[in-house]
Amino acid sequence: VQLQASGGGLVQPGGSLRLSCAASGSIFSINVMGWYRQAPGKQRELVAGITPGGSANYADSVKGRFTISRDNAKNTVALQMNSLKPEDTAVYYCYAQIRPLGIGKPWINYWGQGTQVTVSS
Repeated sequence: VQLQASGGGLVQPGGSLRLSCAASGSIFSINVMGWYRQAPGKQRELVAGITPGGSANYADSVKGRFTISRDNAKNTVALQMNSLKPEDTAVYYCYAQIRPLGIGKPWINYWGQGTQVTVSS
C-alpha cells in the first residue's frame, strides 16, 4: 500500500493550488483520509480530514479557504487551496487510515511522500 501525492508548487499570495493524493496497492478498506502540513521549524499540524461519508474537518487557519474532497471509488483525496497566504508555506503530507487485504490485518496509518507548497511574491 502506498500514497502518492502531487500538485504542490510556487504560487503568489491570493492564488490557488490543488493537491491530490491516490492510495494504491492491496487495499481492503479506507477510513479517514486527509492532509497534514509541516512548516520549517514547526510541528506537523492537521490541515483537513474527511470520512468515507464525506464529513470534513478543518484547521481554523484554513476554514473558508481550503476544501477537502475524496473519491471513494478511486481511493483519492484532494485539497483545493484558495486565497493562499505566505503562512500556508509548508510541506503537505496526505494520509489515510487503511486496512490492507488479508485476514486479520489491522488498520494502519499511511503517509504520502510530501509535496512542497510555497506561497511567495
